[in-house]
Amino acid sequence: MGSRAPHALVDTTPAKTIVVYRNGDQFYVGRKFVLSRRRVATFEALLEQLTEQVEVPFGVRRLFTPTRGRPVLELDSLQAGGKYVAAGRERFKKLDYINIVPRKPAKMRKLKEIKPVVHCGMSVPSRWQTFHRTSRQINVFTNGRLFIPPVKIIIPKFRLMEWNSVLATVGEKVFPLGGVRKLFTMNGHLLDNPKDLQDNHFYVAAGLEAFKNFPYWKSPKVPSEVQQKYTDMEKHSRRKKKEDPKVKGTRKQDGISPEAPDSVFYAKEGKQKPKAEPLIQSGADGDVFKAQTPNQETQEAPEVKEAPDVHLELPVDRRPAEIVKDAEETHRHTSDFEGNREKEEEKLYEDNERKHLSRTSARIRKWFRFLGPIGLWVQF
Repeated sequence: MGSRAPHALVDTTPAKTIVVYRNGDQFYVGRKFVLSRRRVATFEALLEQLTEQVEVPFGVRRLFTPTRGRPVLELDSLQAGGKYVAAGRERFKKLDYINIVPRKPAKMRKLKEIKPVVHCGMSVPSRWQTFHRTSRQINVFTNGRLFIPPVKIIIPKFRLMEWNSVLATVGEKVFPLGGVRKLFTMNGHLLDNPKDLQDNHFYVAAGLEAFKNFPYWKSPKVPSEVQQKYTDMEKHSRRKKKEDPKVKGTRKQDGISPEAPDSVFYAKEGKQKPKAEPLIQSGADGDVFKAQTPNQETQEAPEVKEAPDVHLELPVDRRPAEIVKDAEETHRHTSDFEGNREKEEEKLYEDNERKHLSRTSARIRKWFRFLGPIGLWVQF
């Protein structure tokens, strides 16, 4: 009996690895593909897989060899480790695909910082170096609440571009009445610019209410240096207040009010008000509108007297007073007037009725005269 060869149930064809370039792209490095019979059974399936992973306009429709540009039409003609060019409907474009090398990303050049000129040995960081480049760490009290310790808040550098975003960041951890609307220093100075914020400083967050002047610096969380600074400021302000009443007292003893030198109404030495000149009467009898010397043309002119029929209207203040009637008399007059009016209306109504009756009776008589012979003819 002859022996039969064993039937191959599993495909033992080894997988192939190829590199695919993009047609006409000198910057495309190439992509590796592993071709196995299980996943890629036909040449059309290979083209579909290349279309998904290689971006070619209108999809991959052809494969070429990279050196001579010969088209590849079958799956078996692909060689393991070979290099090919994927193209669409366009022609093959000659390039040195095999020697395409990936470019290294260009390094970002560091901008050289312009350092300020130092004229002394003090090393103080300038604000232009720190602002908008680093975040801010501040400590914030709540307005009017001494027993609540300050809260440490870190404000990111991108929030330092706008003041409203700074207030919103503070409002996430500090809760005054109405939300954070204002930010003060501990001595009550209002801030409105992110540039005024400094690292590790203490501030007071307030809402719509006014600033409450409390000794926030006495909190145990505040460093001793800051406490000493604000206590010295408080002592200095108290000394000024004590000196002010002494100055006022010396001015009162001299007979000068404390506000006199700075007042507008205080008469200073060397300045006197000019006295008003007395009015000179220009008229003959003391009247301004009368001429001192009479006109020669009107001396011999006859005087014209006013006619008796001319009615002269006097002003209100020169008219004689009129007697104002009481309300009762006016009511009587109005009631009499209304009674007379009603009587006149009744008389008019009666006259109209009489006229109407007379007109209707006249019409009826005419009809009887016209229908008289006709009615007699109907009876017979």
